[in-house]
Amino acid sequence: MDLEQVCEKLLLNCLGLKSGEQLLIVTDDLERNLAEPLYSAGQALGAEAMLMVMKARKRSGEEPPVSIAKALAAVDVAVCITQFSMTHTKAKKQAAAAGTRIATMPGITEDMFRQGAITADYTKVRTLTTRVTELLDQGSEVRIEKEGHPFTFSINGRQGVPSPGVYLNPGESGNLPSGEAFIAPVEGTASGEIFVDASVVGVGKLSNPLLLTVENGQLIQADGEGDAELLEILGEGKGRNVAEFGIGTNLWARITGNVLEDEKVYGTTHVAFGSNLTFGGTVDAGVHIDCVFTEPDFWIDGTKVMDKGQLIV
Repeated sequence: MDLEQVCEKLLLNCLGLKSGEQLLIVTDDLERNLAEPLYSAGQALGAEAMLMVMKARKRSGEEPPVSIAKALAAVDVAVCITQFSMTHTKAKKQAAAAGTRIATMPGITEDMFRQGAITADYTKVRTLTTRVTELLDQGSEVRIEKEGHPFTFSINGRQGVPSPGVYLNPGESGNLPSGEAFIAPVEGTASGEIFVDASVVGVGKLSNPLLLTVENGQLIQADGEGDAELLEILGEGKGRNVAEFGIGTNLWARITGNVLEDEKVYGTTHVAFGSNLTFGGTVDAGVHIDCVFTEPDFWIDGTKVMDKGQLIV
């Protein structure tokens, strides 16, 4: 299939686009070449397709212009194909609350359109994602361990969020490609060390590990590949907040260095820093940076859920 045909399949199968619906493609100058085939695919499917191009943001989690935020909330379906992620922005949250079916595709490449996570059997991804989300919903305390480094936090009172890659009902939203369940740890409760060995937003695929030290819910130290870049992106304030814990549920996904796909890989988990206001937390930092690690062990309320990357419950 050519790229426009791939885009038509994505719009039909993952977003349920119908003839006559209003479709908005939001992009920036860095991703416009991949946004235009989505726009053309929407036209070919009979939608009222629109394309809005903005200046590239400086970091993931930064808000788009107000005009784009308003447009997102006024359409039936939206796809945000930008260099940095709009997934955890207030604009995306408000659009979903208004009933928009919305997919975010930060940093996607043409290769990712054709191979890997996007080729998944999303019926299977949805089933596994639902199962993992239920485990998070029922839990109070999480403990992760990799290479002898323990990391703990509370999820008491927080709800898991599914991102199954299929958004067919009003207000459903998530990444494309997708396959993860995630949750906002209770602020101030995280403590320990995170052994990151796969990839980090803004750094890319790691050749050597990165060890992150957390106290009272805040990142206080980073040692290893990409440490300076990560700390510069997060800054000294709210960006250091432990914002998210996520579990990959897509058996087709690959570690590529692009966290959009990396964090969906079955057998990985990830911790993000910065904003979590849009999915059950209380912090609005203007930045959200994911750090992905492979084959960890983790427990929920003392029950082992994952053994070296394999779900066992």
